[in-house]
Amino acid sequence: METQVRNAYRPDGAVDEAAVDAAAALLRAGEVVAIPTETVYGLAANALNEAAVAKIFAAKGRPQDNPLIVHIAAMADLQPLVTAVPEAAKRLAKAFWPGPLTMILPRSARVPAAVSAGLSTVAVRMPVHPVAAAVIRKAGVPLAAPSANLSGSPSPTNAAYVFADMHGRIPLILDGGSAAVGVESTVVSLVGAVPRVLRPGGVTVEQLRAVLGEVEVDDAVLHKLKDGAVAASPGMKYKHYAPRADITILKGTFEQFCAYVDGKDATVLCFQGEDAHFPRAVTYGKAHDGASQAARLFDALRELDEQGAKTVYARCPDLSGMGLAVYNRLIRAAGFHLVDLENPEK
Repeated sequence: METQVRNAYRPDGAVDEAAVDAAAALLRAGEVVAIPTETVYGLAANALNEAAVAKIFAAKGRPQDNPLIVHIAAMADLQPLVTAVPEAAKRLAKAFWPGPLTMILPRSARVPAAVSAGLSTVAVRMPVHPVAAAVIRKAGVPLAAPSANLSGSPSPTNAAYVFADMHGRIPLILDGGSAAVGVESTVVSLVGAVPRVLRPGGVTVEQLRAVLGEVEVDDAVLHKLKDGAVAASPGMKYKHYAPRADITILKGTFEQFCAYVDGKDATVLCFQGEDAHFPRAVTYGKAHDGASQAARLFDALRELDEQGAKTVYARCPDLSGMGLAVYNRLIRAAGFHLVDLENPEK
């Protein structure tokens, strides 16, 4: 299969309607198209077409037990996908939709079981990216769209990385430039007594609590999913977002980090301004700035592969605000290999 890359914008900066029309026509025909969103690029197909959804799993090499997120363009698109819209969902939608927030709600019979990996729930979000919104509206159907990378690899934040993974696997990639957020959406489950964050992302836990009050963070955000446990959300698997290099996260001060890696034959993944201290380094944002780290993380992981890095020691982000989303991705990329330099007895 030949994969075409089309610019999603006209020279004047407006969305290219011809490119959107081409994508929508393929989606209505049951094909898979890569589209830009504000989080990362998505691999989209008609969420109501089980055969089209199967093509997403095939293109990614994605396990069938990993649920997908359904993308919509308006609140009116939500009701047919779910059996109930609780008050908490309405409050979150008012605060954060369109934007990088996914809500898990009871699934209606209209959504194929394959979309939700057989679960009784469905994950739904409304992207703010103008190209994604235009494609959904033009296609006239909700779109199932996981990240547009080979399963397990770092998620793509630009069309070039999508092409590297998906060339020959899908017919069309819409190039909408670099993703602004850089990590996938926050996923919050609203099917229990208390809202529960299953995956942190572009909307922080602190922001959710400002709207809802009590919000729990699932244990799997920071730790391995227990053996035999069902993944209720994308991004909960053991190893994910991973480059080919072996990564170890070092938690501690910069001085402790430097002392630990001194003399080791390794590449470091550090913050801006720290790279001058090491012979081989890739940076991912500024220290104590989760948003800048998120915008750079996946690109940095791919750059490690481009440099041929084999062993990598990574600086640990803060575990608050957007830093929690960064840590969630990085700890999975590292296969949960972490050394606590501040508490070496642990």
